[in-house]
Formats: sequence, structure tokens, C-alpha cells
Amino acid sequence: MSEKESKQKTTPPIPNAVIDRQGDGDGKQWGYDLYPERRGERYKPSWGRVLLGIEGTENLDKIKCERNVYSCIKNSPMVKLMMGALKSSGCAIDIRRHIACEVCDVSVSGGYDPVLNQVVVCQNIARNEGIVQGVLTHEMIHMFDYCRNDLDFKNIDHLACTEIRAANLTHCSFMSAWTQGDASPFKIKQAHQDCVKTKALNSVLAVRKVTTEEAIEAVERVFPKCYNDLEPIGRRIRRNSKDMYKAYLEGPMYGYDVD
Repeated sequence: MSEKESKQKTTPPIPNAVIDRQGDGDGKQWGYDLYPERRGERYKPSWGRVLLGIEGTENLDKIKCERNVYSCIKNSPMVKLMMGALKSSGCAIDIRRHIACEVCDVSVSGGYDPVLNQVVVCQNIARNEGIVQGVLTHEMIHMFDYCRNDLDFKNIDHLACTEIRAANLTHCSFMSAWTQGDASPFKIKQAHQDCVKTKALNSVLAVRKVTTEEAIEAVERVFPKCYNDLEPIGRRIRRNSKDMYKAYLEGPMYGYDVD
């Protein structure tokens, strides 16, 4: 067993926005309330919402979600690249062990649980393959950071950094920035940076009981370093472009074992 593997097996994981296994009191402080099944609760649909057709199909939703996950694992260049990068870093993914479809709060589409080293796909929100691809890639960046960079999710600067990286690499195309109100056709570079800051800020606020000012300060403190860290994708992915395929094809150049 390598020194890195030994460290990964013996260092107790620190919970992020998912489940309170460390006795930290109010789960809302860490975002655990967003993922009720992570706390050992069985989801119970509302009869009123069942009659309206909004709820009551949880078993079917899980099957559809798992099918979308499997399709992304087999076909998505981004997901395949992230899986290769994780494998090459000593953190290979077993999809039955490390990816779970669950019912979540409607404010989130996915999450990463470092306690169980597991990506959560919110089956009630991520209902098509395109959204599932985005969730998997985003959360696998958090998994990669936890694997490679000794990420401490209770450290707000660490959390802000990994959220910046995930937004930077997978979320903020120009059109995303435009819909968030961060874009100007004359300041595309600045629009992208503003979009990343907005996305990272919202993510921090969603999973940590901190003030907006504290979250903004954390994002600004780590932004220059974390924004320029493009590993393992190597480029910012623009929507409706060939960047995903270029990044996938470049993976072996950086030592990533992509299939």
C-alpha cells in the first residue's frame, strides 16, 4: 500500500453538505438538510402532491436516474475524463459504490458526500442525461479535489476554492453568465469570472450557515489561485462547443487513464 493510499484510508473524512456523522449539532449549518436520505430518513411523498402527480414516482425516478448515470459513464467525454483522472490519482470510481440517485431538496441538483466518498445525483431534479452529466462532472471535481488536495470541507476557503473550480470548469459558459445577469457582450472574460464568483458564492451559501459577507470574502480570498487551476480538465468548457471532446482526447497527455 502506498503512502497516499494509507493516508486516504486512515484519515477520517469530513462532512460537506450532506450528512452529520460527526455530531456537529444543527445539520442546517453544514447543509445536511438538503439531502434527507443522507441522514437515514426515508422519503415520504405528500398525499396531496401524489394526487397532483408531482410525487409518488420515486422508484421509477431512481431507475431513470440510474440509467442516465450509466449512459453518462459510457458516453460522456467529461464524465469519462473525470473518472480517468480519479483512477490515475488513486481514487477509482465504482459506480455502484460511489454514485447514488436520491430525492433531495429542490434547491440542489446534486452533491458530494466526503463521509462516504459518494456523489449524489438528485433524481427529482436531474431528470435528463444532460443535467446528470453536468452534476456528475461538477461533483467529481469536488471528489478529485478531496482525493488530490487534502480538501477540508469545514474550511470555508477550501470549500470556496473547490466551488470556484467546479463552476469555472463546467458551469459558466457565456450564456450561463448572461442568464445570471453577469454578462456583457463587450466584457466576455470579466463576465465569465463574475459568473464563476456568483455560482461559487451561491454554492457556499447553500451549504454553510455563514453570512453573505463571509462567503464573499472567502471567494475573493482564494479566487485568483483557484480560478487559474484547470486540473484535470485543462480548459474551460464552453457550451455548444467541442471543448469536451478536446479535453477528453488530451487526457492521456496529462497522465490520465481515459477509456
